[in-house]
Amino acid sequence: MAQALLRWHDAHQFCSRSGQPTKKNVSGSKRVCPSNNIIYYPQVAPVVITLVSDGTRCLLVRQSSFPKGMYSALAGFCDIGESLEETVRREIAEEVGLEVDRLHYSASQHWPFPNSTLMIACHATVKPGQTELQVNLRELEAAAWFSRDEVATVLRRNNPSNQQQSGAVPFWLPPKLAIAHQLIKEWVEKPTCSPLPA
Repeated sequence: MAQALLRWHDAHQFCSRSGQPTKKNVSGSKRVCPSNNIIYYPQVAPVVITLVSDGTRCLLVRQSSFPKGMYSALAGFCDIGESLEETVRREIAEEVGLEVDRLHYSASQHWPFPNSTLMIACHATVKPGQTELQVNLRELEAAAWFSRDEVATVLRRNNPSNQQQSGAVPFWLPPKLAIAHQLIKEWVEKPTCSPLPA
């Protein structure tokens, strides 16, 4: 919370209407423009993060900005006017060319890096016969299906510093503090979890 507030105050020192410097209140919960009394409150950007499954495998992806070897769940910002369900469907279609059959909400997490976002975690399933990937290489570096056993093995040894003798970086997952890790762990531990129709 402190990290997010400090970044927000640093980025909102001037009024967007008058251009005048704003002043924060004593608690730091808002900024006010003295020239027109407009009040600015900290905002968070909603982001859906979704673990896609075909029932027996889960889809994990990499962006070029990720640390070497790390794979995670799909994520994307909600557009104005979009529901969370619409965002999940759009992001999955745009990034890997899949159509969501069912989805359900899992949990949420505030994430202050680099800006303040509200990560909304979901599970989505696609029909078993409709799993061919069309990876959007402008958004992703790679995407692949992984079995429950493969993912469970990686969760047990999940440490990016465990590099092989050859210097190759092994496949690993986001750290425990990230909601992506919790989504992946939940999928491994609760295979009977039944999503609702999208």
